Amino acid sequence: MYLLLGASGVGKTLLVKRLQKLCSKDGSRDLGEPPPTLPTVGTNLTDLLIQKKITIRELGGCMGPIWSSYYGDCSSVLFMIDAANPTQISSSCVQLLSLLSAEQLASASVLILFNKIDLPCYMSLVEMKSLFRIQDIISCANQPITVVETSARDGTGLPDVLQWLRSTLKDPS
Repeated sequence: MYLLLGASGVGKTLLVKRLQKLCSKDGSRDLGEPPPTLPTVGTNLTDLLIQKKITIRELGGCMGPIWSSYYGDCSSVLFMIDAANPTQISSSCVQLLSLLSAEQLASASVLILFNKIDLPCYMSLVEMKSLFRIQDIISCANQPITVVETSARDGTGLPDVLQWLRSTLKDPS
């Protein structure tokens, strides 16, 4: 089980829909127009076929206070951050540190997604890494952490997300 977490409105639902399209039987690399999405209330389960079937459980951002009740059956975490919303930075950082310190996720692989890089007001990866002090977080964390810039809207970075998902399948833990 993979958990997809992040604040409300960061693009989690669109990311899952885009990954589903990339993994579909037609293998279409042309994503087309972004499909409509609604804010996730509760949880969404999505299966992707990447060498084998994996399930991504997307938890609505409003569920942040109870995310930890879903950690038990989780092997990997995708944590999404809106790179175009500087007002969310501190709360997203607190959420990230909380999940990294959770005992149940001590051996989970973690992918940090800086999303919405297609927007003109997005912060660069250098700025985001600096604000989050990513190097300090990575050096102190028990988990292997990967950072990817994405745009769920235009597809930028999604091949890197799929590659990370494939790499976690090879991990015996």
